[in-house]
Amino acid sequence: MKLDRKKKVTERDFTEILQQENPASSIEEKVSTTLKENIDLLKVLFQDCSDVVYRDIAIKQSLKGLVIYIDGMVNAKAIADNMIEHLIYKYTRVTPADDLPGTVENNVSYPSVTKTNKYQDILSSVLSGNAALFVEGHSDALLISVREGTRRGVEEPATEASIRGPREGFTENLRTNTALVRFRLKSTKLKMEAMVLGKQTQTNIVLSYIDGIIPPNVLDDVKKRLNRIEIDSILESGYIEELIEDNPYSPFPQLQYTERPDSVAGQLLEGSFAIFVDNTPFVLVGPITFWQMLHASEDYYERFYASNFIRWLRYFFLMVALFTPALYIAVITYHHDMLPTTLILSIAAAREAIPFPAVVEALIMEVAFEALREASVRLPKTIGQAVSILGALVIGQAAVEAGIVSAPMVIIVSLTGIASFTIPRFNFAIAIRLMRFPLMILAAAFGLYGIVIGSTILITHLCQLNSFGVPYFSGIAPLRKNEVKDILVRAPWWRMFSRPSTYARHNLKRMQEDNNS
Repeated sequence: MKLDRKKKVTERDFTEILQQENPASSIEEKVSTTLKENIDLLKVLFQDCSDVVYRDIAIKQSLKGLVIYIDGMVNAKAIADNMIEHLIYKYTRVTPADDLPGTVENNVSYPSVTKTNKYQDILSSVLSGNAALFVEGHSDALLISVREGTRRGVEEPATEASIRGPREGFTENLRTNTALVRFRLKSTKLKMEAMVLGKQTQTNIVLSYIDGIIPPNVLDDVKKRLNRIEIDSILESGYIEELIEDNPYSPFPQLQYTERPDSVAGQLLEGSFAIFVDNTPFVLVGPITFWQMLHASEDYYERFYASNFIRWLRYFFLMVALFTPALYIAVITYHHDMLPTTLILSIAAAREAIPFPAVVEALIMEVAFEALREASVRLPKTIGQAVSILGALVIGQAAVEAGIVSAPMVIIVSLTGIASFTIPRFNFAIAIRLMRFPLMILAAAFGLYGIVIGSTILITHLCQLNSFGVPYFSGIAPLRKNEVKDILVRAPWWRMFSRPSTYARHNLKRMQEDNNS
């Protein structure tokens, strides 16, 4: 809505402005030369906003001004000591006819000073943590960057700790995060395209990629999906992840999130894109494949012998985490003859007093283990780890002594839980944990045939998944020889001459082939 300055502005006009979904993004009003009109409109727009500060200033007796900002989001001392002091003492000879905003714009020593006459720009800037200066008799306002607020500094990532590698992690500040990647990729080809999503939150988003490496079709696709988003709020990158992924009903992630700048930089160099979201330390990266969910950034910093050993362990324990409970249920329920006689007698003796079938035992212990895991995450760090360890020991021992579950089942569930911790990506580990339960039900119903049926359905589903046009099993299905060097194994750096052809199909060369001494 736009007010008619030639007529007296009524309360009804202000009410119509407030009824808009978000006046900050839709108001068409321009700055008035009358300071009182500007103040009245601002107080209506920021009605019941106790954190908004209106600072009246007298540049001289005949010239008044107003500084507006949000308390807690700006450096109030800088406003008082620098901006207001400059206005009062340095510009006392300025008359209303002079271009005071333009004069201040050229002389105030702040990182960013912008002149505007649009309320839409003013509201957006103030709500983002800047200050706005209005002056009587002038139709322009100054937007001055004095953003501060309470923000967490750069720390080691809490969810992706590593023994070798950078200790820096992303923060909740968008520009700090983009700078951490820019420090690692000092190239003009690294692009940072800004956009705003969320009608109410007006969340700043940055789409990052390396021009000339990312496939054009992937870049066009992600831009189209981001531009299609129409939502009231974007509070975390998880909102965007669900809104742009190919198959939102799949339990398996089709975008990776990370707190590590080195991980983002490495994937950008392979032809991926990254989506930075303000107010969250988690950056989205795509396209991704199944195999990337089992890789860690540390794999590329250690010698390839050690990296390969650890990577094979992850693949093995992925199978353990997914199939062990189902295999135990199938063998105990239907296929006793597959076990050695001594072992089956030992298991039978342990289960002699157990009133439940193996599948009920497994479900009881798996649910209890998941509850302990969730409790350890939600409790304070000082006691969370102790609760998870002691809880598992106490509950497991008590359940065995009470005859509710058998000792072999406690061992199976514990081994499964430990195996799931070896998966580097938390969202992928959750998907594997969820898949255990239908496999256990199928094993209880059909034995090993049920596991085969469940595995076939699971593999079929994974083969149908895509991440921005990239097959989930890309590298193996379809088979790409140059990518096998970094899937099941991590070849030495002097053997990985090219980027994955899944992504950078038109810019494959990564290094010269004569680097091996």
